[in-house]
Amino acid sequence: MRDLSLHLLDLAENSVRAEASLITIGVHVDDKKWITLTILDDGCGMDPELLERVMSPFGTTRSTRKVGLGIPLMAQNARLTGGDLTLESKPGEGTKLTATLDGNSIDCLPLGDLAGTIVTLVSANPDKPDFLLECASPKGSMSFDTREIRQVLGDVKLNEPEISVWILESIREELQPIFGGVIL
Repeated sequence: MRDLSLHLLDLAENSVRAEASLITIGVHVDDKKWITLTILDDGCGMDPELLERVMSPFGTTRSTRKVGLGIPLMAQNARLTGGDLTLESKPGEGTKLTATLDGNSIDCLPLGDLAGTIVTLVSANPDKPDFLLECASPKGSMSFDTREIRQVLGDVKLNEPEISVWILESIREELQPIFGGVIL
């Protein structure tokens, strides 16, 4: 993966496959440039055995291939910066992934196109789940919630081209003062 937003895209897809109804993606940068990425879902969750297996590149829940690299690669990238990755999950309750990275480290990947990542997730999953993006830095905070958009739009699909463009532009506009010059 060449940036953190692509990691988030890959990891959020795990939550989609876990049949989550709400996936919360958090990107927080503190005043020392430590980055905390979180993905919280209310999907099917994992038992301790599966939780241990997904931390290995040689374990996966997919039947299409025998390896799953998303979580191990994110863990490796976090650890290269001096950070770490934790994964908490309970069957029937959901999963929380938290990765911390030192944004000052030469090994820290750039954030990338976070707005594009959210539009990709929403467009690929126009009916469900819902996505909540929460971002913060010392410069400010923002949130984007598909539940609010669905409430306003009613039956309009979130993957309609005009809606996708509006989502992309809205998120980019809100992110610029928060992350502009910090980790972009």
